[in-house]
Amino acid sequence: MRVNRNSHARRRTAALGLAVAALAAGLTTGAGPAAAQPRTAAAAAAAPDCSAAYRIEQKLSTGTTWRMCWRYDGKAGLVLDDVSYQPKGETKPIKVLNSARLGQIHVPYDDGKWEYDDLTGYNFAQGLMELAPGECPGGTIKSVKVPDGNPDDPNVKGLCTTTRSRGHAYRMQDNFTNKLYQAQGKDFLVYTVNQVGWYEYMTEWRFQDDGTITMNVGATGSLSYDDYDSGDGRGWPIGKGAKAAATSHSHNVFWRLDFALDGSSKNRVEQYDSAVTTRGQRTPTTKTTRTKVTKEAAGDTKAYRWWRMVSAAGKNKDGHARSYEIVPGTTTKYPGRSYTKHDLYFTQYNKCQLFASNNPGSCAGTGKSVDKWVNGQTLTHPIVWMNVGFHHIARDEDQQPMPVHWQGFSIVPRDVTAMNPLTPDDLAWQNGHWQPRS
Repeated sequence: MRVNRNSHARRRTAALGLAVAALAAGLTTGAGPAAAQPRTAAAAAAAPDCSAAYRIEQKLSTGTTWRMCWRYDGKAGLVLDDVSYQPKGETKPIKVLNSARLGQIHVPYDDGKWEYDDLTGYNFAQGLMELAPGECPGGTIKSVKVPDGNPDDPNVKGLCTTTRSRGHAYRMQDNFTNKLYQAQGKDFLVYTVNQVGWYEYMTEWRFQDDGTITMNVGATGSLSYDDYDSGDGRGWPIGKGAKAAATSHSHNVFWRLDFALDGSSKNRVEQYDSAVTTRGQRTPTTKTTRTKVTKEAAGDTKAYRWWRMVSAAGKNKDGHARSYEIVPGTTTKYPGRSYTKHDLYFTQYNKCQLFASNNPGSCAGTGKSVDKWVNGQTLTHPIVWMNVGFHHIARDEDQQPMPVHWQGFSIVPRDVTAMNPLTPDDLAWQNGHWQPRS
């Protein structure tokens, strides 16, 4: 699994000493440009607000361009700032995010003996791994200066940017002309690999040509050879015999998203719930209601519920407010800690609230975890915290090496453009309540 962290620490003695000193001082150091500050819509520029070395721009073959800045934080690892999306037909980039980053990886073990906050407590950032060329097929590997890393060689070739096909973006057989319309979707990927103990975490940001952004963390690496002493019900037998051995545990991954739709941080949060009625009716009916989330809140996913972040500064060509829908991924919610009891949190922006648990140097009186920050403030600059859990009960197939197991979620454009951004030109007239042409 990934105990034997002491052995891992001995392999990185110098880095650990520096990181512990920084933690004690309540510091989060970083490499790369300073984080882009929230800007108004009028100030939003076409190019990301960073130097060329830290600027990423990728135009996909389907016509969509993604732009952003990158930097490397001494605790969170890779941070993406000033993220914008420009599909074909749009004359300028559409700002989506001020910043996107991991907010914590919390790992409690089933036997109660071990519990870790990997980002703020166990040198996640300092464990950046060098990538081999084959790990970034068709892409570019960038060099990263790791804060508090190896003082003799702090630069690690550890950031991959590449493109990848994802299969069908759409398929439609036209009922009138019998013409087939289909397109293969393209994604732009940005990712790193960080080692913590026996685990290697793959932090992946996937930017699709249809405007969707998917955030994933994949855990791989090795099962710890030291971790073979778990009792029945708290582990799983690995290898010969029936003795329970490898200790089960949870990975509770948090992401922190700072939206800036159309260049403004003054976004609105809305929750939608649908109710299905069957009593006394021949055919069930469904009605959807909207609730404006105006104050800080914790939320939980359930059937027929979803949220969106709505732009206060821009509309699409149909006159509809742009928004991004939050699409949670598969999760196993961990009830053992107050901050993991909910699937997502909406908090008011605070510059020192950066990690969902064990937050170093938190603002006076605000507490050390995200649940303590939900205290009734009005949301004028909302921050989204998403919590996705995975309960890892090991299996024989996890050795050796361990196959990647993924957890994550997406944000999907809702009314960002007036039509599908990949719409073929000869279908562009079919917007709204269209009628067949004679």
